[in-house]
Amino acid sequence: MRPRRHAPPAALLASLLAAPQLASAFYLPGVAPTSYKQNELVPLYVNTIRPVAGSDAMLHSVVSYDYYHPFFQFCRPENGVEDVGASLGSILFGDRIKTSPFELKMGVNETCKTLCETTYQKTAAMFVNEKIRAGISLNWLVDGLPAGQKIEDELTETEFYNPGFLLGQETADGSQVQFNNHYDILIEYHQVAGSSDQYRVVGVIVQPESRAYTGPVGADTCNQALDPVILNESGDTKVQFTYSVYWIPSQTAWATRWDKYLHVFDPKIHWFSLVNSAIIVVFLVLTVMSVLVRALKKDIARYNRLDQINLEDLSGTSALEDGVQEDSGWKLVHGDVFRTPSHPLLLSVLLGNGAQLFVMTGLTIVFALLGFLSPSNRGALGTIMVLLYTVLGFVGGYTSARMYKSLQGEKWKSCIIMTPLLVPGIVFATFFLLDLFLWAKQSSGAVPFTTMLVIVLIWFVISVPLSCAGSWIGFRAPALEPPVRTNQIPRQIPPVTTYLKPVPSMLLVGLLPFGAIFVELYFIMSSIWFSKIYYMFGFLFLCYGLMIMTCAAVTVLLVYFLLCAENYNWQWRSFLAAGTTAAYIFLNAIIYWASKLSLGGFAGSVLYIGYSLLISFLFFILTGSIGFFSSWLFVRKIYSSIKID
Repeated sequence: MRPRRHAPPAALLASLLAAPQLASAFYLPGVAPTSYKQNELVPLYVNTIRPVAGSDAMLHSVVSYDYYHPFFQFCRPENGVEDVGASLGSILFGDRIKTSPFELKMGVNETCKTLCETTYQKTAAMFVNEKIRAGISLNWLVDGLPAGQKIEDELTETEFYNPGFLLGQETADGSQVQFNNHYDILIEYHQVAGSSDQYRVVGVIVQPESRAYTGPVGADTCNQALDPVILNESGDTKVQFTYSVYWIPSQTAWATRWDKYLHVFDPKIHWFSLVNSAIIVVFLVLTVMSVLVRALKKDIARYNRLDQINLEDLSGTSALEDGVQEDSGWKLVHGDVFRTPSHPLLLSVLLGNGAQLFVMTGLTIVFALLGFLSPSNRGALGTIMVLLYTVLGFVGGYTSARMYKSLQGEKWKSCIIMTPLLVPGIVFATFFLLDLFLWAKQSSGAVPFTTMLVIVLIWFVISVPLSCAGSWIGFRAPALEPPVRTNQIPRQIPPVTTYLKPVPSMLLVGLLPFGAIFVELYFIMSSIWFSKIYYMFGFLFLCYGLMIMTCAAVTVLLVYFLLCAENYNWQWRSFLAAGTTAAYIFLNAIIYWASKLSLGGFAGSVLYIGYSLLISFLFFILTGSIGFFSSWLFVRKIYSSIKID
């Protein structure tokens, strides 16, 4: 099994900026640990069965299953299976936590305990064998810690815990599939300081084995050499499930027990990406500053001097004007640069949702950076994202209203309605459609219908009213007046060079912001599709900042070149050019699909493409809004600095 790439939580921003590769677990004040006495039961919960990389290091499925799916036939508790409460984000990310029949007594070692005996018929055997070949992984939780396997990083020679363990494995020649029916559960515990009978769980390892029992199971049976369990696909196979529990004293403190799970795999890759992106940003910022300080400063000073010259008393004025016009064409379009673009309502709605996404993403990364989204609180990341986006509906409504009013839009009622409904409606409809495929596959990743209703209720009860309130305040605020007047007759736009045409310029502009997040995007995608823990928020914070600066700088350069070419249609061009970053993200997802995934089924392919399109669509709105607002500030700044009669 390949080692997973993890990263550290961080307690302080300064420490992450100084050394993002350091690992240190962080717990919020008030999150109390659970202490157990000798012989006290420690609950073991089971979670969703998820696909991981198979023996060929490829992911063969994106469909997860409930632990108690009928075909798996795992042993159930005597009193019936009960659901364990989970947060909204945990449910959205596919967690389905339930009780189990395992009995773990604090500090009591037990060997070869029987669970139950079941018979796999050929249909169930074919299903289970297929999932074993696809690399299905079981996921257990003991005192909130994921049960995993110990893996050594070959590069740093450090050991870390890899959450999850395999349902089974193929033989070396690939001719047979072995089903794991015995589990050695190794639990590390730590004695509470100042107490002689209080203990805490600080680590969980599970070592699965395949054992074909031929007679009664006793305490010494697990020490015998037995043949593996091979599920017969043409008949019935009886399987006896057993487990052993071993308690191991550990010096690991409870507050740092997540350290062994949050392993940073090869941080040099992250540093190389950050340095590379930083160099690109420095060159872009220097280029923009050169444009602003040299070209624009000289142009503005020249125009302002020209405005003060008495043209009637000066000969050769036309030559001077011609020189000015030839030197900089951006001043020639001052009467058209703030002309209302086509489809101002759609542009304003997208900008409002883009501002909402921008603030939500920034706040989420900051909260995670400061340690408020600890992995011990499952689903905290998803929950905070949903809540922040819901509450920030006010920001989206206010932004769209201000922009629509500045663009002289008249359909203000449509703007108020479309801002909280258009983009969220597209996202929810796509998410619901993809969820239908999961329901059809009987996947535990399918969001329950009641949860869907709760999300819709939250949206219409909280977000829509906040967005409408923001729009109402935005429309009541004074309009953002342009610094120069707009001519009644539009100016003719001359032909532009090849690199300033829409498609080439969009491809050039979108490539650089994508380069700033390319490496980090790889780890994020591995976390999403390979069910890995992502906690590299220090690197993510820096990459997000570099992406914003890159996106803003390169879009401002494009707009400046367009204005110099006397093309005043910069509004949509800036939004679409910066938004092209999403096209590269989707293209990267397709390449990732071809290189890392091997999804044979139609449903898996649809799910992967659908979720990739959904993520790319949100990135399109986010980066497009960054590009537009940076260009908007740039254009207002330069045209407010010249004197126009």
